[in-house]
Amino acid sequence: MSKITVVVCDHIHQTGLDLLIADPDIEMINAADESNEKLISEIIQKADVAITRSSTDVDERFLQSATKVKAIVRAGVGVDNVDIDGCSKRGIVVMNVPTANTIAAVELTMAHMLSCVRKFPYAHNNLKLDRVWRRQDWYGTELKEKRLGVIGFGNIGSRVAIRSKAFEMDVVAYDPYIDPSKVTNLDMKHTENFDEILSCDIITIHTPKNKETDGMIGAKEIAKMKDGVVLINCARGGLYDEKALLEGLQSGKIAMAGIDVFDKEPATSHPFLDLDNVTVTPHLGANTKESQKNIAIQAAQQAIDAAKGISYPNALNLSFKENELPEFVKPFLELIQKMGHLSAQIMKSAVKSIKVTAQGNIGDYTASLATFATVGVLIESIGDQVNYVNAEFVAQERGIDIATERERNASGFLNKIELKLTTQKGSVTIAGTVFDENVQRIVEIDEYDLDVEPKGNMIFFRNTDTPGVIGDVGRIIAQNSLNISDFRLGRAKTGLALAVVRVDGKVNRELLDELSALKACISVSHATL
Repeated sequence: MSKITVVVCDHIHQTGLDLLIADPDIEMINAADESNEKLISEIIQKADVAITRSSTDVDERFLQSATKVKAIVRAGVGVDNVDIDGCSKRGIVVMNVPTANTIAAVELTMAHMLSCVRKFPYAHNNLKLDRVWRRQDWYGTELKEKRLGVIGFGNIGSRVAIRSKAFEMDVVAYDPYIDPSKVTNLDMKHTENFDEILSCDIITIHTPKNKETDGMIGAKEIAKMKDGVVLINCARGGLYDEKALLEGLQSGKIAMAGIDVFDKEPATSHPFLDLDNVTVTPHLGANTKESQKNIAIQAAQQAIDAAKGISYPNALNLSFKENELPEFVKPFLELIQKMGHLSAQIMKSAVKSIKVTAQGNIGDYTASLATFATVGVLIESIGDQVNYVNAEFVAQERGIDIATERERNASGFLNKIELKLTTQKGSVTIAGTVFDENVQRIVEIDEYDLDVEPKGNMIFFRNTDTPGVIGDVGRIIAQNSLNISDFRLGRAKTGLALAVVRVDGKVNRELLDELSALKACISVSHATL
């Protein structure tokens, strides 16, 4: 039996290489020191599986040469340099290693927190570099009895909270997508009021970066914070609006900030570097010997399992080729994932169950629809920790029931799909279909008939069906300097109406508050697809 070839495109820890070398069924080619040109023109054609990091772009040119590759393992979390759609079309499974650096990121967060309150880097430089012994210049504060706001209570945020509790801090967590008991069982406070986080002494953020969280802490949020707040970001660059953060640091509103990640990297000329109230590191979240070893071991083992066809852990895409599914199915899979993502943003609450119902020939694919729906729902709260392979397991782990049903087609549409999301706060039901030319449309939300294209920034305004409401909504949106690109209205027999308004630009909290204050308003929410 011929050996299976695994090409290691970038440097990984020797332990991972040793695993590959030791497997009798694997021929390992270490191309980490080869030029990118040689990798693509001579080496990657031999690969059945490739292991990459950030130095190798898995782009169209790479894929055109990787004619035998059936799986790619990204040895790390980020997959920005991987053309996942291109891989999917070629039947290549893309996997990452999302949890190997968890402890490293947690401990770096604590290091920044301690460095900020004790000004350790500056005291260190003053003594070691300037050779000045001035203890009186370096009075800090203690973590004990300080109020810590944790935004995002996943693998990293929860562990930061536990370690902070050991410092006798008062921990408040904000994460609308988890069961509050996960926080309260640790003798911490769970809040649904974001302003309560903004009132804390120290704030640390641990969320995925997406359209909702990008710049989620801006000038208006900083203005609500107490004077002398300490802010930490060891998660993703841009979660704090960097311009607003800079202004807050310069004015003294923010006493200190600990920053490991930047919006654009490398950040060797960033204005943060000129300030004396910022501790900075060059994206070191995964930079421990243990973390790098864990990443290499997991990446190598995933490559071995994929090469042998045993399993594809942490897969980020669906491994189908263009001809493996009927053409009409794929847009329905895309649509129900959007519907799942949309429903999660509307509800913003811990998920209890997901039910998928299908009418027409698409009913033959309810299992696949349920998988895509689950990914869409959970990606809002846990980002790239959920994928098409582990979606069912992740849902089960979180106590989420998944159900499917095929109904007799009585809708008037050739095919129709429906998703009902039930959360701790209630439920929402969204139905959709795909017309000719793969035109995706949402046709129902709860009891309201609509015709909505699922894309862009959307506002959902539920109101009593009284005169003048549409004008009031349009006026408020205009006053907030947003253009309306589409306005769809659904009316119910109960005397209520639902407007779905697509706008050009980001929807902020102030706009939603103004809409909520209208007399006719019953509820208002927003989502971005």
